[in-house]
Amino acid sequence: MRPGPLASIGFYVKRLSRLYMTSKMMEVNYLDWNNSIDILTKAYHTGLFALIIGPKGTGKTTLVRKFASDLKKELYSVNFSLRTRESHLIGSKTLEKGQISFVEGILVKSMRHGGLLYLDELNAAEADVLLRLDEALDDRRQIILKEADGQIINAHHDWSVIATINPLSHVGTKELPPQILSRFPIRLRLEYPPEEIELEIVQRHTTVDTSKINDIKRAIKLAKNLREAAAVEELYYSPSLRESIAFAKLLSAGSNAKQAAEIVYANVYDQWGEVEYQKVMDMITSIFVD
Repeated sequence: MRPGPLASIGFYVKRLSRLYMTSKMMEVNYLDWNNSIDILTKAYHTGLFALIIGPKGTGKTTLVRKFASDLKKELYSVNFSLRTRESHLIGSKTLEKGQISFVEGILVKSMRHGGLLYLDELNAAEADVLLRLDEALDDRRQIILKEADGQIINAHHDWSVIATINPLSHVGTKELPPQILSRFPIRLRLEYPPEEIELEIVQRHTTVDTSKINDIKRAIKLAKNLREAAAVEELYYSPSLRESIAFAKLLSAGSNAKQAAEIVYANVYDQWGEVEYQKVMDMITSIFVD
């Protein structure tokens, strides 16, 4: 027998809760090059919520995971999109063995247990989701579950929240309402690191032969140039730290530098046409000169 709508919704929320919630974190490899951990620690101990602002691939999620690991706190994560619904945060009723029960969502679980709630890409959330979230983030730190007969959930004294947002130039993002912004008085900007720091980050994520260091430095220089071009809309795409790490791993696997640069950096631009792709290939040819 196929489950009814109520049972299906409950199963879906249970599954999403498992996907969104991360248990106490293992050691995370993160280089805190701009003292972000110290700022987040001060925010946590003063009971203030924090907002991390920066482009994709700058290590925002890794920073939050590292912070949770250092605190030995359970991390409850939600990655927002147009498909994120209130029920993912709050929960919903489910029918199981003939009994109707309420399955709590990730927000309610984190409030009950005093975990660290991570709201990833918050400025991709829909207005109704933000409105419900705002109820929990105000100074009372409580939420009324109209879905569960008006039950009131008061946040554990150790509950804390960190959110991240991408610049408005990113697809799917929008301005956060002022009342939501005001809930996060601690604001960090996380930009791409200086070239020497990016090299150190790459070396933390892959084993690189010393003979390949100069090639990695050139790739990082290329990535910086591409980011600068994207910032002034000369190119459509800005490579992240992930690309620098991927380039180094290809070198370690035996690829030559120019081939690795074409695979990691240039080929993605082909979706915007031959002219865009050729711009990047010309940059690669000029940088990777033997």
